[in-house]
Amino acid sequence: MSELKLIHKGKVRDLYAAGEKYLLIVSSDRISAFDFILPTPIPGKGAILNKISSFWFDKTGNIIKNHLVAADIAGIKEGLAGYDCSGLDWTDLEGRAVLVHRARRVDFECIVRGYITGSGWKEYQKQGSVCGLRLPLGLKEAQKLPEPVFTPTSKADQGHDENVTFERMSAALGPELAQKIKEKSLSLYNYAAEYLQHRGILLADTKFEFGILDGELILIDEALTPDSSRFWDAGQYRTGTSPESYDKQYVRNWLEGSGWDKVSAPPELPSEVVQGTLKKYEEALNKIIAG
Repeated sequence: MSELKLIHKGKVRDLYAAGEKYLLIVSSDRISAFDFILPTPIPGKGAILNKISSFWFDKTGNIIKNHLVAADIAGIKEGLAGYDCSGLDWTDLEGRAVLVHRARRVDFECIVRGYITGSGWKEYQKQGSVCGLRLPLGLKEAQKLPEPVFTPTSKADQGHDENVTFERMSAALGPELAQKIKEKSLSLYNYAAEYLQHRGILLADTKFEFGILDGELILIDEALTPDSSRFWDAGQYRTGTSPESYDKQYVRNWLEGSGWDKVSAPPELPSEVVQGTLKKYEEALNKIIAG
């Protein structure tokens, strides 16, 4: 019987390899901030993110194929028949694991921005651009852009990802593949933004990752979750402000005010922060899926 190998333990997810064909991705309840894994998990977070991502893979399959093989335990077990899974606790994995095709990763994160906010807003204030792309004068913080912009970053195995131009991405990947990735990223963003707007959520920005499987471009990793996207409550949105997000900003805000130096081991999160963060994730799930 072949071995199921743990090949990567990330900040929030664990990856197991089933030969060269499949990966088993397990979404944990770990939460990270400021490049640290925090000592306090958010119970249920992994299952929520897994459910949201699987939902989007199903909804966007007509735009681009993706890596998802099975999101239910029965389907995962069927796909892993012939592999030694004795080290797995299937009860614990229920709802938080997916079986996916093992693809060759494209080493760029593909970010689409529909609103000017975050690091893009800081750059715009100084240079009138976002990731080097010139934008109209006079934009206010959190304002909707005339049209979404594609701003890739290089993927760094160590340290921070780096903003790159589309031209640099094209030089690395070839113009045809780079253009296809850009077009698919914008199509995915536009579809999701319209869907979410009907459910009271604005999609400020999001990131996608792609891979190559049997010579074909596919969507991999996660898709349109609160960890990979900036979701805003449409009812609370005001141009000229920094809207609250359905993500771990709740945790970041607490850490910023805790006195932690961001160098030493991070502190335990108090129960009210854990519950407040979980509530944000649950609200996003309910709005996206229940609608």
